Amino acid sequence: MAGKLAGGARGLSDLRLERDGAQLFSGAAAAMLPALEECYAASPLAPGRRITRLGALAPFLTGPGAIAGLVEQLAGRAMRPVRAIAFDKSPNANWALGWHQDRTINLAARAEVEGYGPWTIKQGSPHVEPPFDVIAAMLTLRIHLDPVTPDNAPLEIALGTHRMGYIAEPDVAAVVAESQEAACLAQPGDGWAYATPVLHASQRSRSKARRRVLQVDFSSAALPAPLDWAMRV
Repeated sequence: MAGKLAGGARGLSDLRLERDGAQLFSGAAAAMLPALEECYAASPLAPGRRITRLGALAPFLTGPGAIAGLVEQLAGRAMRPVRAIAFDKSPNANWALGWHQDRTINLAARAEVEGYGPWTIKQGSPHVEPPFDVIAAMLTLRIHLDPVTPDNAPLEIALGTHRMGYIAEPDVAAVVAESQEAACLAQPGDGWAYATPVLHASQRSRSKARRRVLQVDFSSAALPAPLDWAMRV
């Protein structure tokens, strides 16, 4: 069922994580906003900054924290944050992101393990493509500090594509053309939960408004030694 999702009987609030690959949780991260504001204010501005230590964000993302609890409810098991990226799109830092799957995980150090590869370096940190089962079992939360409107570069997803395994790059355009798309609008404090491998994209913003989003990947996977996640509390 190709085309854009538009209101009606099945709008954005009707999307479900298991079926569609995304689900909106209005206001789920409202209590986290002051800590996030401080996190952004304390660090140099960057379009996408990887956070390796959670610091003041840990009470929300780990243990009994509200976001950690939401993730556990969705996954049916406890999960830990394994990667966090603070995005900051504005007129001075504006970009487009083509349709793709998130296919790599951020690890503490490189080690050659069967089934893990190829390796890349992103912002000085090692990333590797794991077996698909690892990615398929992950969840991604995007936490919004600013309103996201149709003009403010909402994340776009191709519904249901998280169930298709790794999609070869030459096939991505055809898969998107055959899929229904949704633009994930949001208000400050909203949380969008995504199946990590869902196909997604983002256009350049047509707005002068700032669009800050904290993206956090969660996993319960125990990686084969000596591999270890880079994220530290």
